[in-house]
Order: sequence, then C-alpha cells, then structure tokens
Amino acid sequence: MLSDVEELPSVQLGDYVLRFELEDLTPFGKEVAQNELRETPETRVAAIEELRSLLKEVEGLVVPLDNDDWMIRFLRPCKFYAKSACELIKRYYQFKIKHWDMYNELMPSKEANIFKQNILAVFPNRDQLGRRVLLLELGKNWKHKEVTLDEVFKGCVLFLEAAMLEPETQVHGAVVIFDMDGLTLQQAWQFTPPFAKRIVDWLQDAVPLRIKGIHIINQPKIFNMVFALFKPILREKLRNRIIFHGTDRDSLYKHISKECLPAAYGGTVDAPRVQGEQWYELLLKCDNEYKEINNYGYAQQIEELRNKKNKKK
Repeated sequence: MLSDVEELPSVQLGDYVLRFELEDLTPFGKEVAQNELRETPETRVAAIEELRSLLKEVEGLVVPLDNDDWMIRFLRPCKFYAKSACELIKRYYQFKIKHWDMYNELMPSKEANIFKQNILAVFPNRDQLGRRVLLLELGKNWKHKEVTLDEVFKGCVLFLEAAMLEPETQVHGAVVIFDMDGLTLQQAWQFTPPFAKRIVDWLQDAVPLRIKGIHIINQPKIFNMVFALFKPILREKLRNRIIFHGTDRDSLYKHISKECLPAAYGGTVDAPRVQGEQWYELLLKCDNEYKEINNYGYAQQIEELRNKKNKKK
C-alpha cells in the first residue's frame, strides 16, 4: 500500500471477516503468475528496474518510483513487459486528467451514496479461478433518481482500485456481473453516448487489472437499446468477453461455478450477502490510501485543473 496502516482493514460480519487480501501470492497464484504472466523472481527484478528507468523519462509524471509493489500492480496485467506497463501507466493517468471531474478527490468518504444504495457489491468469495467478482444491479433495485451513473462509475473505480492492491487479484483478475432485471425505459435513457465511451475507454485502455469477463444476466429486451451505445466502440478483445445469459443460469455456470455464486443466482455459497454499507465501512478504513493514490499523476495538469476550479468558486 502507499499509505501506512497498522493492521489490514477488515470488518466483522457475524462469524465472517470481510477484508482485503494483501498477503503474498498463494501457491496457486504463484503457479498462474509464472504460467500466464511470465512472473519469476528474476523477471520481477529486471522488469521493475526497467520500468523505473522508463518512468523517470516521462515528462511531468509523478509516481512512487521507490515502491516496488506499486510497480508490480502495473507489470502483472502487462505480463512483466516493462514498456507495455509504462504505456499503461501513462494511459491510466491520462484518463484521470481527461475525466478529472470524476477523479478529483475521489475517495470513499465522499461517495457514501452509491454504497448506501446497495446496487454495487463484490462477492466476499472468489470464483473457481481465483477471480474477484463485482456485481452491479442496474435494474429494479436501481433508484436512478437517487444515484446517477456517474456515481456508479465512481463506485466501480473505488472497488477496482482496492482490488488492485490484492496480489491474488492482480494475477487472477476480476469478472463483472451486470444484473439488469427490471430495467425500465426511464433507466435506459440514463445511458448516454459520452457515458458509454468513458466506460469503454476505461475498460479497454485505462484499467490496470485483468478484466476476464463481463456477464449480462436477466436483461430485458430494452437492454438492446443500451448495448447499442457500447457495441460500435468495443474492440474485439473486450467484445469477446461480454457474454449475455438472460435467465439461463446453466449458461452463467459455464463461466462462474455454481459453487461460487450466492443463492440469489442459484449458487451454493453460504457466506452472507455483503451489504453496500458494509463495503463502505471497509473502504472508509482505506480513505488515506485513496488520498495517496490521488497524489500521483501529471502534477502540473492536475494543479491547473484545481486552480481553474477554485477560480470558479
């Protein structure tokens, strides 16, 4: 982590402890890292040093050059090719500048509403391949007049920034489930071309995490209108990872094991459903980490944007 913590953040839920997994890789994680990401002790050392040298040459970019763990966050999704990792880092921070209104002082303490709405959650367990599972319920449970899609986006960013801290997630990646049950025409109108472009650009170019699959479930026919905004700007790699299941649970189980899903989706996981406010309580304990994350990037451009905002006040 970039901030100092005395103990790993966790929240007690009955007999279950909700926490971030910041320990070293498991044996399974190490095996996947070596086989899929070319990760060995020797590769790590060489890639970190090369990436550090490359980043020193990037004009105006302020990053924690002395933090090896931070560098590994970007090297793993790039299979330890330092040049690719350097380009990813630049795109990551360029995206933050382009969408500064979304990222300015972004931290859990300022985004309570999205968590209180309880439409965004991460499963407490991983799937059969060790991946984190992010759930978004943007149908009947989404009160679109109380929480905007921009807030949903910010919540996703906060969750994925947290996931980036976990070595096991850096290796195995994440999958996303969109539960669109009950989507209405009024809700569908909330999706705009600029929003669609921001999401697609983010997923394709600026997320330093392996997004292994996007699963659309319970979608009504009106969802076709929403997806039509996204489809033309999807590149083949991401388009092939978007899978439509409708109400066909057997189709979903081919990708996420039944033993890794909660009862609401026909699964057998007996861990409690983690409510949005419980996730919020956990993320709040990492508020200082998000403050540190916000300290890095293209410093001069950030300062100019902040000054511009202050003049408008």
